[in-house]
Order: sequence, then C-alpha cells, then structure tokens
Amino acid sequence: RAMEHDRAMEVYDIIRTIRDPEKPNTLEELEVVTENCVEVQEIGEDEYLVIIRFTPTVPHCSLATLIGLCLRIKLQRCLPFRHKLEIYISEGTHSTEEDINKQINDKERVAAAMENPNLREIVEQCVTEPD
Repeated sequence: RAMEHDRAMEVYDIIRTIRDPEKPNTLEELEVVTENCVEVQEIGEDEYLVIIRFTPTVPHCSLATLIGLCLRIKLQRCLPFRHKLEIYISEGTHSTEEDINKQINDKERVAAAMENPNLREIVEQCVTEPD
C-alpha cells in the first residue's frame, strides 16, 4: 500500500500545477484537485489504475471538460509508470457530470478535442509548467 500511496503522490505532483483555463491560479490553489482526489490501485505487474476525481469551481462550469482534458493530457505525457487513467467529476458537483465523465474518458473524443487548434492551445497553456 505504501507503493500505491507514493504513486498517488507522484500523480498529484503532476496535476497540482495545471493552471485553470480562466484564472491565473493552479488547480491546487483553487482546490479543484487535492491529495485526496487521487486514488491509485495496482492492477498488474507494474501497472496501476489511476482514478482522479476533480471538483469544478462552479456546478455548471463549462470548463469542466477542459480541465478533465488537461488532467488527461498532462498525465499521459508525464506519468513515469504504466497506467490506466480514469477521470471523473466529484459526485454531485456538476450539473452534467455523467456526460462529462463519458467525454473525458472516451479516447476518441479526447483525440478529437485535441485536434481542435483552439482547444489544444488552451490545454497547452494550462499544462505547460511555468518557468
């Protein structure tokens, strides 16, 4: 279990510095993500299931999908171990959470979103580490 906890901290370290698409703050500062929102389970030899539950700043936040996208892209790029990634909105914190959960966990829809140059630019700005 110690290993899973270490992995969860690794995940959190990667996502806490992602910036909010509309504000200068990071997701950690806005409490969109907290240490408790990351769960890691070992599912195979050296492979982990990473579950993230994030809390949008407002219940009808149209940026929730975008934040989910940022989380996914950054982790895909930065996670140093093999993983399956599931990203959800914290239950009861968003009016269309089911739709958004589907969208951010659907590889094809994520790929399609990243082909949109405007969206991609926003995601890149959010996930790039400040110098």
